[in-house]
Amino acid sequence: MPMTSFDVIVVGSGSAGLAAAIAAAENGARTLMIEKNPTLGGTTAWSVGSITTSSSRHQRAIDIYDTPDDHFDDMELFHGERLKGRDNLKLRRLLVDHTPSTFDWLLSLGLVFYGPMPEPPHTRPRMHNILPNSRMLIHHLTKRARKLGVDIRTSAPMENLIVEQKRVTGVVVNGEPLMAEKAVILAAGDFSANPALKQRYMPPEVARIGPFNDESTGDWHDPVTALGGRVLNGDVALGPEIRFRPPTKSTLVRKLPPWLWLARVVRWSIDHMPPRLLRPFVMGFLTTALMPSLDLYRQGALLINRNGERFSDETESPSDHMPAQPDGEAFVVMDGELASAFRAWPNFISTAPGIAYAYLDDYRRNRPDIFFQANTLAELAGKTGMDPATLEKSVAEYNARDADDTRRPCLAPPFVALGPVCSFIMTTDGGLAVNENLQVLDENDIPITGLYAAGSTGQGGLLLEGHGHHLGWGFTSGRIAGRHAASAGANEDTLAG
Repeated sequence: MPMTSFDVIVVGSGSAGLAAAIAAAENGARTLMIEKNPTLGGTTAWSVGSITTSSSRHQRAIDIYDTPDDHFDDMELFHGERLKGRDNLKLRRLLVDHTPSTFDWLLSLGLVFYGPMPEPPHTRPRMHNILPNSRMLIHHLTKRARKLGVDIRTSAPMENLIVEQKRVTGVVVNGEPLMAEKAVILAAGDFSANPALKQRYMPPEVARIGPFNDESTGDWHDPVTALGGRVLNGDVALGPEIRFRPPTKSTLVRKLPPWLWLARVVRWSIDHMPPRLLRPFVMGFLTTALMPSLDLYRQGALLINRNGERFSDETESPSDHMPAQPDGEAFVVMDGELASAFRAWPNFISTAPGIAYAYLDDYRRNRPDIFFQANTLAELAGKTGMDPATLEKSVAEYNARDADDTRRPCLAPPFVALGPVCSFIMTTDGGLAVNENLQVLDENDIPITGLYAAGSTGQGGLLLEGHGHHLGWGFTSGRIAGRHAASAGANEDTLAG
């Protein structure tokens, strides 16, 4: 019969959950990891797989001197006025101090990264990208967890926490109580797919925008808040972002098997092969579901809904208006002059920082499902399903009122439409209040006994703007939570390293 009692139970199987389960098992705990979905990986499986860290061997190999102190200071550069003073500096310190060892740990598993890559306003290149795709992280960490004896169960949603004498002692899964003698670690992601929680914490114009990951439902929220736990920075999110609909078929990059030798071959190829030979491979990723460059809109591209209507000023938060459009979608429409400008540097359609740039012809070749071209607006309307008369009227009104010295008029054929595009919240950044040991705190900042949280669930007011910080926090916080949970009663100060 399956076991029903463990030392540590981990809820969730993304970066934080896997790291927590491995750390707990490495520290001698009988560990169970549960995942509500049939497959493992959470939002990490959807990610690019970037980790931003200082003091890496990749930096040292190219004579970049970087420190956690420098990384700490640079994270402040990402905050706009709305977020000034809202970061949890203790958790930021925890992140920058311990991500270097986390990165070394991932390398020790044989995983291969490319970088470091620059990403302003970072003052030094710090972004390291997994090769060849994020499946590598899930596959090899799962393999490590199983080797350590972690019991992994899928299609196992946490329905509630078990609480005895004010101590969390287990979880209810599919109606069955599963007991945790030492601790439960919540690593179940964010709440971007929970409309009720978004309406509770976020501005109305953001709350109605859909998630990138439909499974990020924040199932941990109600059981924890019933115990006095609270969410910090619940109104903050990564997004909304306007992104292309992903292709219905998996791309070559996503199909590559998670073989370590293949990752090493890819790394060698990047280092030694001419870029032109690698370009078709890279474009398979860069033309999937990334965000169109904001320069498109600044220079004159229009957002047109399926009725043929221009519904907002493209340069002023059009993502907020997208959910109200038919099917929540729109097309990026441009004329021949603008289309020609985005066929070459310095104008690009999409990019992943430090990897490459995708131009209009890359989309024409790689995404014929979202590329439409016509000699007239009426013909373009026919190809995209818009009303021809409405589209012509919308463009004429833009040309008459909105096109100025900085934005091109939409006049010259052939006309091009890319899309559909939609607005997404990539992740909500509101997470449970936690201390530096990742214990969940109540309204009086007292730890809830037996309960830890990591990753997005335990983000605790930490602001993670910029690429590679969410994944870095997921792995780092998961490892720390796992060590503490497995060592209940030990000297906490010795476990955070």
